[in-house]
Amino acid sequence: MEQLEPIIKTIALTMGVAWASGINLYAAILVLGVLGATANITLPPDLMILTDPLVITAAAVMYAVEFFADKIPGVDNGWDTVHTFIRIPLGALLAAAAVGEVNPPVAVAAALLGGSLAAATHVTKSGARVLINTSPEPFTNWLASLGEDAVVIAGLWTALHYPLLFMVLLLIFIVLIAILLPKIWRGVVKIFSVLRNLFRPKEEIHVTELDD
Repeated sequence: MEQLEPIIKTIALTMGVAWASGINLYAAILVLGVLGATANITLPPDLMILTDPLVITAAAVMYAVEFFADKIPGVDNGWDTVHTFIRIPLGALLAAAAVGEVNPPVAVAAALLGGSLAAATHVTKSGARVLINTSPEPFTNWLASLGEDAVVIAGLWTALHYPLLFMVLLLIFIVLIAILLPKIWRGVVKIFSVLRNLFRPKEEIHVTELDD
């Protein structure tokens, strides 16, 4: 078991940082950077760049921006759309860096798995936010955003201190995503269909109904 412990820790960190990146990339970088800089954890060599004061400051600034943008209905959807091209590739990059100094095939495998996990969490979060924003009150949105921040911090802490527990929780999370994502997707498609008909010219709708 002692021989497996370093492997479990590495896998937990690799998948943990990818999973967290799909939800809140800047919080993930900030947590790892601060913990590494204060010697609370020992990061792999390729992740030590996160402990640089410039990286920590940039992550803190962007986290502050996201903290407020993520709590404004509509703005959060635009923010998530833009970050599709940021969270997923950086999640893959961080996952590859988390495996440390290993051979290229392992790094590529980590990047593929990490990118896929980051994409899954990002899509789930983004889709859920679209559904949440159909509510007329902003409190649900605020609670969801605060909950996501708390989950990222707690999840990374668990991955770093209780890697085996994190792996079990991650498997449960993946199963839930597999169950919920199709339902979330159908809900999002329905919402955009309603919006499309709402803004479509009345003449066009009338002609379409006559054709039917």
